[in-house]
Order: sequence, then structure tokens, then C-alpha cells
Amino acid sequence: MTVWQRVVRRLRPPRRLRFTREGRWFVFLTLAIGLAAINTGNNLLYLLLAWLLSFIIASGVLSELTMRGLGVTRRPAPEVFAGQPFLMEIAVENQKAGLASFSIEIEDLIDGRPLDKKCYFLKIPPGRTQRTSYRHTFSRRGRYVFDGFRIATRFPFTLFRKSRDTNDASEVIVLPRLHPVVRPTPRPRAIGAGTSQRAGRRGEFFGLREYRDGDDRRDIHWRSTARTGRVVVREVHDEVERQITIVVDNAVPVAVVRALAAGERLRADAPVAEALERAVSMAASHASAYLEAGWAVAVTARGLEVPLGRGRVQLAKILRALALMPAVTEAQPLLLLDPRGDRLLVVPAGVAASGRPHADHLVEA
Repeated sequence: MTVWQRVVRRLRPPRRLRFTREGRWFVFLTLAIGLAAINTGNNLLYLLLAWLLSFIIASGVLSELTMRGLGVTRRPAPEVFAGQPFLMEIAVENQKAGLASFSIEIEDLIDGRPLDKKCYFLKIPPGRTQRTSYRHTFSRRGRYVFDGFRIATRFPFTLFRKSRDTNDASEVIVLPRLHPVVRPTPRPRAIGAGTSQRAGRRGEFFGLREYRDGDDRRDIHWRSTARTGRVVVREVHDEVERQITIVVDNAVPVAVVRALAAGERLRADAPVAEALERAVSMAASHASAYLEAGWAVAVTARGLEVPLGRGRVQLAKILRALALMPAVTEAQPLLLLDPRGDRLLVVPAGVAASGRPHADHLVEA
């Protein structure tokens, strides 16, 4: 949040009041009857004016009572992917001892602006918590920061919509979109060629290495582990052949980098930026496909490095890293890992950059 946004939030009144259509007609009728009572001096008109004004006062008092003492929390889905709808759970706790809250609307705030979805609660009994969910879709990957909530009500007479904002900062990491892909055929090797379909722990002994997340515990070399004090596993030829590094070239022109950093939507929707988003999505899709097939996968880019690993934990690391990967210029070097397995290079279509390494497979997204 910028300094200007903080200043605006501090100067913002604690309550917002907006007329509904019924409320505008009601206030217009009240003013008309008030003018008629003053001009004519009719006691019946004064009595009717007092009755209408009491409705307005009662509306303000009851709406304030129903909005007080509410605690709101959110719980996003475990995984949120770009372009796919997800459910955000909203829970409202009525912390008042003996007074229920009626007709409550909850909106999530991002950068001080509400999302296009609302959660409605007809009645929240005292001391109870009620939950509901709204469906939303983020079109792009990245980090989305929620500022808080907007609590609103039209209770009791729907004359006004009273609302207030609460602070509850949290974030959601939107992962890249996954597509079904076909894994490239691994390149042939002189050692152990043709044995990649066998289980890795049954191949010929290749060497020792440190334990990584997703490794089979039956492959631990206990003698070397006890001697070195670090968990060491056996590595065989089949395992070496089932390793791949996915290289993503995230270099784009300087103008696109500045536009994306400034959050300019019009510039961010340029074809170059869209090509980069497709490249990130393809890299994530290939990583998911290889990991599902039992391969060890590493990901590298300009300013990004995820070491080799296997399993669901590795997939979560790769997806999070790709979700937060920024666009950079080609002045930043492309990090290179040197595995003994394959290397898959993913580049944005139509974007030329220098310093790209040699790869066994090339994907132009």
C-alpha cells in the first residue's frame, strides 16, 4: 500500500452512507411534507413529518447496532490457478452478547477497491459464526494482497446502505495455469541407454548424493550417512536419466518490464507480456507432467533457481516460484544448472534475447 493510499484511508470517514432508490423517494417525501407543514402550519402535517423523521433516526440507530461487534475472516482455497474459478470462504462471527445482526453484506477489498463478488448473511445470531463462499477468477498469476473487508447493511428499512471498512491483510498466490502437455522423448545416452523405463532403485550404481525431498527412503546409504552426518542416498543410472531442468527465459523489453512493475494494465496486456505468461504456463505444465511421471525436475530462469526434486512438494515449490517470477531485461544473466539429465528450454514466442543456453528440447510458447 502506497503512502497516498494510507493517507486517504486515514481521512476516510468511519461510515459510508448511500441512498437506496427507496431512500431517495422517502427523503424527498419527507422534505416535501416538511415544506408543506412550514407553509401551512397544519399540525397533522407536523405530526406526519415527525413520524417520517423518526423512521430515518431509527434506521440509523438500528443499522449501527447490527454492524457493530462483527468479526470477519477469510479462508482461500489451498491452490488457486490463473484462469480457473476458486471458492473463497468468508466467516462472520457475531461477537455481541444478546443482539443478532441482520442483512449483512461482506465484500473483499484489494487496493481499497471491492471485488465484484459479495457474500450475504440474512441473520447472524448472537455469539454464533456463519460461513459462506463466493466464486472468483484471477486472470493472471502472481501475488494478490487483500486489504480487508467492507461490511454493509440496508437494515432495517432499506432506506440507506451503510458500510464500513475493516483491516485484515492477507495474500493469495495465484499459480500459473496448467495445460495438458506431451513430455518430449529423453535424449539417448551411451551409459544405461534404453533402461529409463525401469525403476530407478533397480538400476546400476552410479554414485552418492545428498537426500532430496521426494526421494525413496529405501535408497538411503546408511554407512555414508553415519560417516558424514548428512543423509546420503544411492544414485543409479536410471535415476540420472530421469532428471530434467526446465529453463524459462523471462527476458522482455525494458518498456514491458516498467509497465508490468507499475501495474499498468494496458501495457501489461501487450503481446510480449502475453507471450511471457504463456511461456510460464507451459513451463509449469511440463514440470507437472514430468513430476507426475516420477522424474526429478529443476527450474531455472533469470533470477530464479529451484534445485532438483521429486514429488508433490517439489511441484508446489516450482509453481510458487513461477507464480512470483518477475519479468526482467536480458541484462540479467540466465542462471544455468548443470544436471546430468535433459534440459528443456521454454521461450516466449516472438521475443528475441541473448544468452540463451543450448537445450535438448525447445518449447516456444
